[in-house]
Amino acid sequence: MATKPDALASALADALGDALESVDVARGEVTAIVRPDRLAEALRTVRDRPELRFEVLVDLCGVDYSTYGDGAREGPRFAVVYHLLSLANNWRLRLRTFAPDDAFPVVPSAVEIWPSANWYEREAFDLFGIMFPGHPDLRRILTDYGFVGHPFRKDFPLSGHVEMRYDPEQGRVVYQPVTIEPREVTPRIIREDSYATGA
Repeated sequence: MATKPDALASALADALGDALESVDVARGEVTAIVRPDRLAEALRTVRDRPELRFEVLVDLCGVDYSTYGDGAREGPRFAVVYHLLSLANNWRLRLRTFAPDDAFPVVPSAVEIWPSANWYEREAFDLFGIMFPGHPDLRRILTDYGFVGHPFRKDFPLSGHVEMRYDPEQGRVVYQPVTIEPREVTPRIIREDSYATGA
């Protein structure tokens, strides 16, 4: 007898067809990877098909895979991950799609499908620089208006590019280049090979 995750994986394969690149069941969780050019169609399908009925978008986030696996990973750098919930079927799904262009990552907006995607997409745009065509108001949501760059990208410096401070002579807040010297804040711990064995 098929388990619930296996049944969901089979239903996804039947419903999504060639829009589905892969589906994986691990640790009782189902992860589906969808082609970016078929994303909007796939999202509508998982929401509307009666055997799936993922009515709730729980979360949407961006991911930067540039250093994943110590940088040995092949493929596109940026992904958008959707965490979906079907109340009718008591199923959860992680659906992922990759932006085809690393220099200018673009993934279609899901706001028309799930209105709750609005702020999540703004957050992914702000922090990762992922563009969402079709979004009604794509602008920064967590960083300052004049912020340069996208702070969750793996190549963004930990100390940032600029810092702000209050200048008493000018009587206002000013921005200036970062004056902090880069340093490692986490001590590196090197253990012997036999550390946990007690040898």
